[in-house]
Amino acid sequence: MKRIIFSFTFLVCLFLMSSEVSAQKNTSNNSSVEVLYFHGKQRCMTCRAIEKVTREALSQYFAKEMKAGKVKFRVIDISLPQNEKIAEKYQVTWSSLYINQWKGRKEQVNNLTEQAFANARTNPDKFKSIVRQKVLSLLK
Repeated sequence: MKRIIFSFTFLVCLFLMSSEVSAQKNTSNNSSVEVLYFHGKQRCMTCRAIEKVTREALSQYFAKEMKAGKVKFRVIDISLPQNEKIAEKYQVTWSSLYINQWKGRKEQVNNLTEQAFANARTNPDKFKSIVRQKVLSLLK
């Protein structure tokens, strides 16, 4: 009886380990791009333009990838308590834009805040191009 229980337990462990390895391989092959726009409670015209132009660029150039979940866009109000942890993770204290690549559980962080403030309101076409190029490079 002990042998049967031991054998059964051993087989279950092998199965679970094999399932976990398969899941890790599938996860590591999955890569995506996450666009994070952070803002506070009060927003200036430039801050609003950053969100608007980023959203336009993503829907114009990456609608298919967004629908497939390869590109994700999140707008995060850092003044809300539920967003404290993510604001701390990126050390965000005011409006900011990040375009990050995820490969499995590994994240490549790209802070585009400076380019966003320099171009979103005064040169939106240039800013759309910056967003497009960054997302394209991270999707490869």
